Amino acid sequence: MKRRTFLTLAGGGVILAAGAGGYLVTRTPDQALQPWDDAGSLYREPRKKALSYAILAPNPHNRQPWLVDVSQAGQVALYVDTERLLPHTDPFNRQITIGLGCFLELMRMAALQDGFLVEIDHFPQGQDREALDQRPVAIATFHEDKTVTPNPLFAQVLKRRSLKEPYDTAREVSANALGKLQAVAGAGVSVEGSNDMSRVETLRKLTRDAMIVEIETPRTYKESVDLFRIGSSEVEANPDGIDFSGPVFEAMHLSGLFSREAALDRSSTAFLEGRAAVLENTDTAMAHLWMVTDGNSRIDQIHAGRDWLRINLAATALGVGIQPLSQALQEYPEMTTHYDEVHRMLAPEGGTIQMLARLGYGVSVPRSPRWPLSAKIMKDQA
Repeated sequence: MKRRTFLTLAGGGVILAAGAGGYLVTRTPDQALQPWDDAGSLYREPRKKALSYAILAPNPHNRQPWLVDVSQAGQVALYVDTERLLPHTDPFNRQITIGLGCFLELMRMAALQDGFLVEIDHFPQGQDREALDQRPVAIATFHEDKTVTPNPLFAQVLKRRSLKEPYDTAREVSANALGKLQAVAGAGVSVEGSNDMSRVETLRKLTRDAMIVEIETPRTYKESVDLFRIGSSEVEANPDGIDFSGPVFEAMHLSGLFSREAALDRSSTAFLEGRAAVLENTDTAMAHLWMVTDGNSRIDQIHAGRDWLRINLAATALGVGIQPLSQALQEYPEMTTHYDEVHRMLAPEGGTIQMLARLGYGVSVPRSPRWPLSAKIMKDQA
């Protein structure tokens, strides 16, 4: 659901009416954006400094499902917050695990900046292929080593965004840019891409059809709607989920044109315009990139997350917009046809497609809200 779509829908009258009532519709959720400004500056302790960057990692539906225990000197124990899973669209927690891989990779890269190597022991107490649980996802041990070389991609961390807006269909994504994105993968994941327009058109249709399935399956659509944070007050109270803050959404919400109830009403303007907006995104892809692992273990998923983080940073450095289109990769019954089709198309020799993304060039977008690191520390050092 794009801001420009709702601006057209709301019209100046709605915004003026909201303003005339004395309500400030231009406010932004400053507290929820503060972690971006605090990254690297709020903490001097190396682990917490690295973690202050890690909480900015990309993750599905912005659920920020990480919890950390820093009670043991020199270590970070990472856990998943089982209250922040996506049981309908991600029933086996595969996408959530990829997000945890992004978190670990960003923590590792941040530690390198300060001269620390991070040794990671994944799932030290075992893992469940069906679901994540209360056992640790990883134990990370920090070792000071002033000879380490920082990753130049780290310079892009605070600039990184997921560009969930229409792309410029007059501007192609070059083969050279695709090659540079593929080259940054280093975790044993196969990364492929295409800007061939015949293939792009095919993938546009596939991702569009998969998006429609998610929207038209009541429980999967409601899972997203339940995570809508509409207006600054809601975002400040819960800086996770799907952000609809800013003057347009404040005005829409106050006028009654946009709410969770309206979004669930399939005859409402909010639903119809929102559906058109997300489908326009799939229809304006100018290239696609996908990641394949031989297996589908939790370690495979973590490694996919590590590479996804690096690809995002490399795209930022190139000025290329990137947005995950994971609907066809979701593993619930209604999506089976599209899941099988995308695997036949993009992984004909077998394996699991862990990520599928569209690429292109578009407008600048704001930062996503984040919980502060203090909200994610489950146990601190005494």
